[in-house]
Amino acid sequence: QCWRVEDYVVVQECARCSSFQTKSMTECRPTGFVEKVTCATSKKDDFKRCRSAVMEAHIFWRFVGTMMCVAALFAVLVVCRQRVLDRKALEKVRKQLESI
Repeated sequence: QCWRVEDYVVVQECARCSSFQTKSMTECRPTGFVEKVTCATSKKDDFKRCRSAVMEAHIFWRFVGTMMCVAALFAVLVVCRQRVLDRKALEKVRKQLESI
């Protein structure tokens, strides 16, 4: 992996690995995307793992959607809990008024 120690030029932009590349190249396994680079000093072609902007955007929006659902769930729970507490408070006031 010459790109770790040398300067390099990106020959092919970040692209999804094919099924053959995924099985045969260790660079494809972590992210599923790879870019082809040429090292400046050794002139050697090599592959470097990368992250796709489309993939990152998809992950981000999935996270945002999940957080919105969780927020909505907790908002419903807060409303339900508030109703229960209001009911208990009214019941307590009613019992105090009846005891007078």
